[in-house]
Amino acid sequence: MPDQQPSPEIPDRAKNATDGTVLDLLVEDENQRPWTHNELALEIGSSSVVEDAIANLQAAGLVHKTGDGFIFATRAAIQFEQIRS
Repeated sequence: MPDQQPSPEIPDRAKNATDGTVLDLLVEDENQRPWTHNELALEIGSSSVVEDAIANLQAAGLVHKTGDGFIFATRAAIQFEQIRS
């Protein structure tokens, strides 16, 4: 059979949507501040999902995490949000 590209999996879409939701919270003008993991988990509804999203966004260079656990958007992520708006 010819090479077929696998169809995107639903879990990947859900992961991307959650990553996007966390990033949206961090770059939103009204909420642009350091957040704690617990605050994000309360907004999203799942601590483990937020933990994964933070790790994915941090690996992509879109968020920083301080030594005392605060999470905030990078300047690049904030600039992109301003361009997108």
